[in-house]
Amino acid sequence: MNYPIEFQEQFRCPVCYSHLRIKKEFFICANFSCGINFPIVNGIPVLINEENSVFSIQDFVQKRDTTFESKGRKVYNIFRKIFPSISNNIKAKANYNKLLWLLQKQSQRPKVLILGGSIIGDGIEDFLRESNLVFLETDVTFGPRTQVIVDAHNIPLEDSSFDCIIIQAVLEHVVDPYRCTKEVYRVLKKDGLVYAETPFMQQVHMGRYDFHRFTHLGHRRLFREFTEIDSGAVCGPGMALAWAYSNFIFSFFSSKRLRKLLIPFTNLTSFFWKYFDYFLIDKPGTLDAASGYYFMGKKSDHPVSDKEILKQYRGLL
Repeated sequence: MNYPIEFQEQFRCPVCYSHLRIKKEFFICANFSCGINFPIVNGIPVLINEENSVFSIQDFVQKRDTTFESKGRKVYNIFRKIFPSISNNIKAKANYNKLLWLLQKQSQRPKVLILGGSIIGDGIEDFLRESNLVFLETDVTFGPRTQVIVDAHNIPLEDSSFDCIIIQAVLEHVVDPYRCTKEVYRVLKKDGLVYAETPFMQQVHMGRYDFHRFTHLGHRRLFREFTEIDSGAVCGPGMALAWAYSNFIFSFFSSKRLRKLLIPFTNLTSFFWKYFDYFLIDKPGTLDAASGYYFMGKKSDHPVSDKEILKQYRGLL
């Protein structure tokens, strides 16, 4: 199996949340009125509720491309190695260091669930190397780090079973982000920690699997059932400008192949804008114009009211 075996006891049926039992190449719901079989594909359990997902179990059994196109991804990775990126996540590394410090204070061997973890996110590299943490890395696509196929609308895990959940660049790609954060709340232990990054000023990426954008306060409201530890801009207006410029150029062309070939040109002529974000990232005006925001919080028994959220506005408009 690809996942740490110690997590197997926490696996639950994503349809009815009953216990699962393993039999050959399947996990089987122990609730006889449900009794759904969930296949294990190349050591990776496929635990999704098809009724609440845009994906089907057969997508994974037949190894179809879902959110990532495997061929296009190879070309994209080549471009990333050769040409400068227009993206710049300034805060993530420091945020993960803070998250690690908080986890080490509250648990001896914290369990960390990563939603959307098929590839390594920006700034998380050192965090993933921390030997004191135990990770379960999940996604709705097969990738180099995918351990379990999980749709965040129905997280197939026991209530109150994880110390921390990470949702980096995921909530824009789910159909119902509020349902997903409810699931995050359910799976976290008492006083468990959540860390999320979600875009604001970014054009469509991942094609049809792109649904939402959030302002700083909109992002805060998404996590209203959590006490805020920290929040703010993670990618600044310089990056937003570079993305807007690049997509302005792309919009003149209909050919997907030609648009991809233009990436080196747009990157070389706009990458420098991201460096302004080192100066701008903590400015109040950036909270009105950021490319993306982060939220770090603790599970709470007292949801924040909308009136209280309005008082937390820190922009300049």
